[in-house]
Amino acid sequence: MTNPLLAHWDTPFELPPFDQITDDAYLPAVEAALAESRANIAAIADNPAAPDFANTIEALERADDTLGRVLGVFYNVAGADSNPAREKLQRDFAPMLSAYGSEVSENKALFQRVETIWQQRDDLDLTDEQQRVLMLTRRGFVRSGAQLEGDAAKKLRAVKSRLSVLGTEFTQNLLADEREWFMLLGDDDLDGLPDFVIATARAAGEEKDAGGPVVTLSRSLIVPFLQFSERRDLRQKAYEAWGARGAKGGKTDNRAIAAETLKLREERANLLGYDTFADFKLETEMAGTPQAVRDLLMDVWQPAKAAAEHDAKKLQQMLHADGFDGPLEPWDWRFYSEKRRKELHDLDEAELKPYLQLDRMIEAAFACANRLFGLEFAAIEGPSYHPDVRQWEVTRDGEHIAVFIGDYFARGSKRSGAWCSAMRSQQRLAGDIRPHVVNVCNFAKPQNGKPALLSYDDARTLFHEFGHALHQMLSDVTYESISGTSVARDFVELPSQLYEHWLEVPEVLSEFATHADTGKPMPEDLLKRMLGAATYDMGFQTVEYVASALVDLGFHDGPAPADPMQKQAEILAELGMPHAIRMRHATPHFAHVFAGDGYSSGYYSYMWSEVMDADAFAAFEEVGDPFDPETAKKLEQTVLSSGGSVDAADLYTAFRGRLPGVEALLKGRGLDTAA
Repeated sequence: MTNPLLAHWDTPFELPPFDQITDDAYLPAVEAALAESRANIAAIADNPAAPDFANTIEALERADDTLGRVLGVFYNVAGADSNPAREKLQRDFAPMLSAYGSEVSENKALFQRVETIWQQRDDLDLTDEQQRVLMLTRRGFVRSGAQLEGDAAKKLRAVKSRLSVLGTEFTQNLLADEREWFMLLGDDDLDGLPDFVIATARAAGEEKDAGGPVVTLSRSLIVPFLQFSERRDLRQKAYEAWGARGAKGGKTDNRAIAAETLKLREERANLLGYDTFADFKLETEMAGTPQAVRDLLMDVWQPAKAAAEHDAKKLQQMLHADGFDGPLEPWDWRFYSEKRRKELHDLDEAELKPYLQLDRMIEAAFACANRLFGLEFAAIEGPSYHPDVRQWEVTRDGEHIAVFIGDYFARGSKRSGAWCSAMRSQQRLAGDIRPHVVNVCNFAKPQNGKPALLSYDDARTLFHEFGHALHQMLSDVTYESISGTSVARDFVELPSQLYEHWLEVPEVLSEFATHADTGKPMPEDLLKRMLGAATYDMGFQTVEYVASALVDLGFHDGPAPADPMQKQAEILAELGMPHAIRMRHATPHFAHVFAGDGYSSGYYSYMWSEVMDADAFAAFEEVGDPFDPETAKKLEQTVLSSGGSVDAADLYTAFRGRLPGVEALLKGRGLDTAA
């Protein structure tokens, strides 16, 4: 019987045949695909013909076609719907794939062909896109150790292999801690909880078979519990469990993994000739240097800290008025902040939530994409990896553009957070290949057929991830290596954070923020109050984020700390971290940084991109129309369709004429006049 992962997919839009794929198909498919890739690499390296762009660079672009297709399915499923078999496969695949990557980068004959083309590039009549792909290919080889010899090459191979294993272990430990902990709530433990929180807790209890409502470590449940629970003792218990993920001792403790990871990253950078891992990592980003990152973060830290300290005094007064002595604690902040928001803005989450239905917010995201870029979305049926998954065909003027896949609800088998990925990326080298793009979120799943309701932050997350999806779907390049979101890490968040702005356009909310029971639109007064509170508590939000980014930078911009937890404490003490605020992601559960190299020394990227997104949306404001066709067309042509075919700074400058300063970010966060 043919392995379904290796067969031609005779399915609508060539989507994976999930109804035929079983877990025991993945390992033989990966082994077969790796053998094919190795044969392809050998054929390129040993080709007797003189190296040219087609027989070397373009051949490399297609060398892993089968492997990429198989892994595109596996890693999407493993992240969104894990089980013990898939977790074991992740552990098995990590060293296998690392070994293959090292074989390619260490192949001297192959690199010599690339180098020959590089040296001849001015005489080859290459297009701008081909020049870019050539540069990135050669740079990738060099940064992977292609120029190392002897013991240094062997050491680098071992370091990369071990790092791949550690990243997988970190992720699985975190998932285990998040999956296993819950707190059963009795009738006396529900004081202050709105109906939507109780309903979510009951649904979570059913999934856990706990015999009653529970609080879990899913952000969509624990955050509203911390906002509304009158039981300070339970808030403390839940918050401390949330903060202890990856640091509970035993087999799922991530602290030793973090320490080893940082040491190996330092060794990797040193082997490649860099003083620090941050120097190595940031060389290819827009920021360029650790100092540029630190300057941006500190420009934002001071006003954010001032705003947070001003708010903390107010919240502590409320704590004392409730009869509690002592300082405001981290498990108090969200509770009293929610009460203060109601006092200042006559606004609370329970009042807003019925107007923010998941289905209506999906419609809103689609409608904005239609008005801006002419995209249309039609639901399609077909096999998927989980019953909760939904699929749409994306078209423009009747032409197929992409398949968009949404997986929105939290479950124990899904890692925390929200993300966008592609099971297939756009390219033209192998034909007119259109992407299959996936958005994964962790929203609370409703019971009894009731509509799913979002918080305003949830709705922003939905728009954020859909912005990433647009970057993938609107990609229009020849080569997959530069397709979609294959851009500098501190540029990749621009399309996603920019798209969040359309959620705040009053006419969008007026049309799509409709009450779950009555169907009536959000009252204009409530809409104004909600938008007026958009920057409420921004000191807290900015401090917890910037502290995390500065700790990430501090871990990598110098010698690797023997004890990352001590280093974390030292950095926070030096910053003067407010007592009642903790890092958004403490080291043992900082998956952005330790689950892989993606955001290592790069967590600042969200803020770097935010400097641009605030300025980019101003382009629409300046012409007085958030859906101005000409501005939208320019945004697509310069940013969204170009992928990594042009340097990120040049792409942004092509859109706006210049690079922005930090002022737009501070204004957008309401920190330009921080107390």
